[in-house]
Amino acid sequence: MKKNIKTEDTIKRWDNFAETYSKSHTEQGDVHKEIFLNPTLFSLMGTVKNKKILDAGCGEGYLSRLLAKSDANVTAVDYSPKMIEIARERTPNELSIHYIKGNCEDLHSLEDASFDLIVSNMVIHDLENYKKTFKEMFRLLVDGGTFVFSILHPCFVTPGSGWEKTENGEKLHWNVDNYFYEGAYEQKLGNTEKMVYFHRTLTTYINTLIQTGFTLECMVEPVPSKETLEKYPSFEEDFRCADFMVFKLKK
Repeated sequence: MKKNIKTEDTIKRWDNFAETYSKSHTEQGDVHKEIFLNPTLFSLMGTVKNKKILDAGCGEGYLSRLLAKSDANVTAVDYSPKMIEIARERTPNELSIHYIKGNCEDLHSLEDASFDLIVSNMVIHDLENYKKTFKEMFRLLVDGGTFVFSILHPCFVTPGSGWEKTENGEKLHWNVDNYFYEGAYEQKLGNTEKMVYFHRTLTTYINTLIQTGFTLECMVEPVPSKETLEKYPSFEEDFRCADFMVFKLKK
């Protein structure tokens, strides 16, 4: 656990990892986004046609492209210059997406009440100042606007969590540790890169959102569909423990 790590350090690490990360993404994102997150996000967002949408933490831009193909008016922001570069390269000219390099903790270049909908997909746990981020999302939404975001499940993905296995590699159960620790920790992503995540409790997330002014409409812990399991039978294990949590909020 690394209490002294700041958002600036996560930016450098994501810049270094951007090429490798992007190679794992198709037009549906990586396999976890395809199976768990995309169906949930689009279900909670509802109709996006003609809506002004902010993709807050767009990465290599797959979600922005899906939204633009659904006739949304998309602005996409990411704090990694390399990610923005890759996102622009991967975006066909016919898709009108406005890409901006910026940190979701401070998007002062964007005007108040600019968006009908903000979606932030697996980003909030990459940011040190989550309170300021939530305030920015609230500021940028029109009255009645919607904020949908996904994160690693704070109750199960914690510093030190992971599968308990037999000597033969059989998965016995999922270990959770350090749940009430709040702050930065390192997690291996890919074969070599150690990324930084910022852990908070579920209580902290919900109370902060309420204090910011949001109304919580829905929370979802995504599980694979029956159709998905036919294609990816190994994901049956995800009924044992939740990996992700998705929130839908109103301003």
